Amino acid sequence: MSIYILALLIGVVAGLRAMTAPAAISIGAALGWLPVSGTWAAFLAYRFTPYIFGALALVEFVTDQLPSTPSRKVPQQFGARLVSGAFCGAVIGTVGGSLVGGLVAGIVGAVIGTLGGAEARQRLVAATGGRDLPIALLEDAVAVLLGLFVVSSVI
Repeated sequence: MSIYILALLIGVVAGLRAMTAPAAISIGAALGWLPVSGTWAAFLAYRFTPYIFGALALVEFVTDQLPSTPSRKVPQQFGARLVSGAFCGAVIGTVGGSLVGGLVAGIVGAVIGTLGGAEARQRLVAATGGRDLPIALLEDAVAVLLGLFVVSSVI
């Protein structure tokens, strides 16, 4: 699969859940799926990095369920997703020999994931009678599985 498609897809993950994308990238690096040693991204494969990003992703899964959590489309939330998508796309791009191309694809994917994910969630909640929790959990699962698919497909 094209490195740019994978960078775009990890950006989509970042758009769905900002911390799931770096958690998946770090887990992939630690497992050797993403050969980052000797690059600027080598820290992602360090022993404790996947645990740190994993903990941040778990916190995000919980806080997403809180009624006080702002929309992913407000500037702070949207910006965090763009940064996450850019970072993760850049890592994928670095592995594939195109840091800038991966970074751009990651940003585009983050926009798609943020706006598309919000729209899909809103429509699915409406279709299920206003029950947000099952749809939010489904979105969590999609983000995790897509993230793992992407990092396992790079090599």
